Amino acid sequence: MSLDRDLLAILVCPVTRGPLRYDEQAQELVSEKAGLAYPVRQGVPVLLADAARQL
Repeated sequence: MSLDRDLLAILVCPVTRGPLRYDEQAQELVSEKAGLAYPVRQGVPVLLADAARQL
């Protein structure tokens, strides 16, 4: 499942307010600056620091 490009363009990391990169294979939004990967569950990004995994 892919993420809508328009949605991805407006989403930012809640910790750093920096850009996110979508990893389609892992179904995660990655914040390189924060070193976190946020899950995308059933097409819905879960942008909670508690739900993210450390890179």
